[in-house]
Parts: sequence; C-alpha cells; structure tokens
Amino acid sequence: MAAAIATSAIAGSAASAAANCQNPDALGTARVLEVDAASTPQVGTKSFAQTLPLADKEVVLTFDDGPAATTPKVLDALRQQCTRATFFLVGSTAVAQPKLIRRMAADGHSIGHHSWSHSDLKKMSFAEAVADIDRGIAGDETALNGKASSTPTTPFFRFPYFDSTPELLAHLQSRGIVVFGADLWASDWNPMTPQQQLKLVTERLEKARKGIILFHDPRTQTAAMIADFLRWLRDNDYRVVHVVARSAAASAQPR
Repeated sequence: MAAAIATSAIAGSAASAAANCQNPDALGTARVLEVDAASTPQVGTKSFAQTLPLADKEVVLTFDDGPAATTPKVLDALRQQCTRATFFLVGSTAVAQPKLIRRMAADGHSIGHHSWSHSDLKKMSFAEAVADIDRGIAGDETALNGKASSTPTTPFFRFPYFDSTPELLAHLQSRGIVVFGADLWASDWNPMTPQQQLKLVTERLEKARKGIILFHDPRTQTAAMIADFLRWLRDNDYRVVHVVARSAAASAQPR
C-alpha cells in the first residue's frame, strides 16, 4: 500500500513545517499525503482492514457533521497552530453557510463529504443511498464553488455512523471516491466536559501512537478543547499529516 500512495517530500520537524506561519511556536503540518481510490479505496481500521501509512506519532485530523455554529472556533484553533485537517460536511447544512465552507478551503483544509441528510445509508435502498450521497456532494460543491455538481472537488467520503454496504463501497470506488473510516475515535458524541474530552483522546492516542482521528466540529466540548489538544500534540512531539486527493497535492504544501 505504501508504494501506491505518494508522499510529498517534506523534511524537518513540525516547527520547521510552520516556518511560513505567523506563530513561530505552531504545531504546523508536517507533510502532505496524497491518496486516490484506485490504490486506497477505503482507509481506517475501525471499519476496514487497512489504513494510511503513517509513521509513529503521526496523526490525521478529521472532523464530521459540520458546518455548525461551533465550526469557526475549530477553524480559529487550527489557524493559530497552522495545522490542516479534513472536514466531512453534511450537505444540508453546508449549503446554508457557504462563506464558512469557503473559509475552510482558503485555510487549506481538505473538504470531504458526509451525505446530504446524515441518515443511515445502510438502511436505505441502493438508489436512495446514492441519491443522498450525490445530493450531499452537490450541496457541498454549491457552497464551495457556487455550482452544484455530483463530481466532488475532493473525492473523499465518510459514511454516517460508518454504516456502508459492499455495493455502496464498490460504487464509490468506481467513481474514484476514497471512503474514510478512522483509527481512533474521540467519542465526542458522548456528553463530557472539554477537560474530560482532552484526557480521553490523549490517553487513546498515547496507546495507539498514530492514526486518523475522528472529531465532530459541531460538538461544543470539542470546539472548546481543540486548541488545548493541538498544543498537546505539539508539546508531545506528534506530527500532523494533511491528506489530499492526488490531483490536489500540488497546491497543498504545509504551512
């Protein structure tokens, strides 16, 4: 798998990766990792047999279910640390907040897709599920580019509740869309304080040592703790890897 995924040749520490950042102590983005559906159709060991080829203490930051009123606070924290993430958007909310989606793109984040309605696609007919996926992509693309399209600018998708079917997985792969699971859950769908959230996710990461991390930017507790989490990553020598579609890699250099 590693041979099938191209990695940008970015050397040095997280601090040096943030050399163009106004915050000299920023966590930064250590490197850019290009993926495509031909070589890596599904990633994330919580759902699939394989994941991204990350080194020890490398993480990929992902956020689901946005945008929401709390999303700007998450974006502010990422900007402060010059760190890039991937946001899996719900189309029905994305179309209502185009300025926020364009800010995500302007800040260099990858914009993936998370259906139109956030329904359990596994419980729908194949045709209904595909229609919901396509409507979500079209909504996200409208917010991002001002024009509806079922062909995503960034061909990344995550199933709501991680509930997929073999038929839907094959369908997305045939369209060149990478399906993301996760390697580590922050479990922020469970009510807890920001301090409890930080303790939970850092303890899990210390055990796992690396992986794709799942957060939810609409969760108030996550928005409140994410700045502290990014500082924890920096202080404990973790490195952030930014995942992009292969064709988009040329414009996705770390900051």
